Amino acid sequence: MRRIKTIKLTKTKAVVIYIKKLLSGSGKNNKTKKPTTTTTETKYLVFIIYILYNMYMINTVIKNDNIKSNIVFFGTSEFAINILEQLKAFRGLTSENLLLPDLIITTPDKPAGRKLKLTPPPIKIWADKNNIPTLQPKKLDKEFLNKLKEKHWNLFVVAAYGKIIPQYILDLPKHKTINVHPSLLPKLRGATPVHSALLDNKKETGVSIILLDEQMDHGPIIAQEKFTLWKNSLSELPTKNQLEESLAHLGGKLLGKIIPQIINGKIKTIEQDHSQATYTKKLTSDDGLIDLKDDAKINFKKIQAFDSWPKAHFFQEKKRIIIKKAHLDKDELIIDRVLIEGGQEIDYINSPK
Repeated sequence: MRRIKTIKLTKTKAVVIYIKKLLSGSGKNNKTKKPTTTTTETKYLVFIIYILYNMYMINTVIKNDNIKSNIVFFGTSEFAINILEQLKAFRGLTSENLLLPDLIITTPDKPAGRKLKLTPPPIKIWADKNNIPTLQPKKLDKEFLNKLKEKHWNLFVVAAYGKIIPQYILDLPKHKTINVHPSLLPKLRGATPVHSALLDNKKETGVSIILLDEQMDHGPIIAQEKFTLWKNSLSELPTKNQLEESLAHLGGKLLGKIIPQIINGKIKTIEQDHSQATYTKKLTSDDGLIDLKDDAKINFKKIQAFDSWPKAHFFQEKKRIIIKKAHLDKDELIIDRVLIEGGQEIDYINSPK
């Protein structure tokens, strides 16, 4: 087998010439003039094609290798982190991922735990681990705006940030500001789209990427992707945490496809049908209270939707019983695990009757 020459990844033309040689059969045996390609050479060929594909994707993201993406990401929760993890997976052949943000904006540290220790939001911890600088402004005022103006930005991306962003900030970057929202807009606008999707009677939800304006979840749609909540029976319904993670992964992948188009000015938007808009409500701790005599399917949906907060619960002998796990069996609600107030998590069959 002939020696495989070293190929510089930046020389696309040289790679193409090499592939043509392999395909034309420049390696020939002594008995025939038919082209032959060894198994090892085939593996190299597949690898080189993969490299070319990645080079094409990078050139699609940014035409000039010397220009960074200049993206700012506004986010706070685990939903935002899961989106960033998907963008991180888009790393190509360069020394850095051109889809990852150059700056992350998140909320200030807050007291947490019994000792009320000041604790950074989850995305701040993620940013530190990934060497991405952060800003944690208390107010999105003119002082913060001037801070952002110190650098030219191409795009702002917002996902589960938790604050209303003024229009003068939304308009700052060259390609404006986009938002990843976990519902099929205009359905389920507002603060609790994931909870509401689980409580709804529909079998699907999804994610939307929109251009942000000052009105809540109102801007034109750039892209959407559907997600099936359950296929065969309601018992397959995920918990809020599970659904939120799935939607974040879906949104992150969709965002990875959309960002290159936005930077290259190739996106098209569709105005939302505002007459079809529905709105979610802000949850309170009382929403988690369930009546075990209610319809089993309704209670099951509440248990799945409120797994992180406000937590589905009922009272027994004046004690608050939090339902940690349950399932449906022939339209009957079966409670598997509970957490008794002041106690520990146990099997429900062992809890006091």
